[in-house]
Amino acid sequence: MNYSAVIIGTGRIGFTLGFDKKREQPASHTMALKANKRINLIGAADSNPQNLEKWKKYNKAKAATFTSSQQLYASLHPDIITVAVNEESHMEECLAAIKAKPRLVILEKPVALNSEEAGKIAACASEYKVPVMVNHERRFSRDYIIAKDYLEKIGDIQSLTGELYSGLRVYGAEFEKDGSYSLLHDGTHLVDIVQFLLDEKLENPLVTGIYRDEKSIVRNFTALYKCKKCPLVEIKMSGRSKFFSFGLDILGTKGRISLGNGYANFYQRKESNLYTGFYSLMPDKSVKIPKKTGYFANMVQNAVDFLDGKEELKSPLSIAIDDLLVLEDIKKALKE
Repeated sequence: MNYSAVIIGTGRIGFTLGFDKKREQPASHTMALKANKRINLIGAADSNPQNLEKWKKYNKAKAATFTSSQQLYASLHPDIITVAVNEESHMEECLAAIKAKPRLVILEKPVALNSEEAGKIAACASEYKVPVMVNHERRFSRDYIIAKDYLEKIGDIQSLTGELYSGLRVYGAEFEKDGSYSLLHDGTHLVDIVQFLLDEKLENPLVTGIYRDEKSIVRNFTALYKCKKCPLVEIKMSGRSKFFSFGLDILGTKGRISLGNGYANFYQRKESNLYTGFYSLMPDKSVKIPKKTGYFANMVQNAVDFLDGKEELKSPLSIAIDDLLVLEDIKKALKE
């Protein structure tokens, strides 16, 4: 059985990142859906005529195009609706997608601009009995899945540090209207993967190291947490770096995991070749990291397996809302 799918939003994550030669492909919703043999991509909608025209040329006559989601839903009744619009339109378009009654909605992260909007999405999904999965892509990435399985090999977890560095502002109240700040836009990925690895919710943060620029825009902070599995969790973000970096460092009593964008390193306690009578952490060469992580393809496959009744959703709406609540706890501290 094949499943029909449509895309709402044919911008970067919806379409054009699929042409980035430096990224692991598929890197957009369009390319990931088209790459799955069980899915027929039958249409797309976008209010931007340039975006829609490029998408139409790429997909030729195989899929219909519409200038609004309302027009699309009046003509098509897909099994899967992917919502890949800008953050400020997430709630409106996700509610419309749910009310179109597909078998599944795939929503690009973050869920919404805030938890109030996210709650409306959850209520609507419950009312219409339409499941929603959120594209927190690292949950589907093979390197992070390997890391989660490897945790039992590093002993008791002593600390976990998650770092996100970029040039985008971390937070400013005036940017809440469209979500154009890194705490929401990228921080959702960082918080989500930490909670995924620990299988715990991050609560009661101690937010310190706050740096504001001359316009009082937050550019740096560190949030500290204590969990059952880890006595020290650090979430660090910078919005004044001249580079982009996303990474995690997990230190155990017997080993270490360091992974992030473009790297994955695993270490084990071995007899030291530097000091007699000591042990050092040495690279574990037995861990085989695949050349392709499959982060986008695996997300779409999870959607297919869910519709087949073979798997649960690995990134359901409820977990994504938990991520948003963690970000709002941090944001509250940044406002004080």
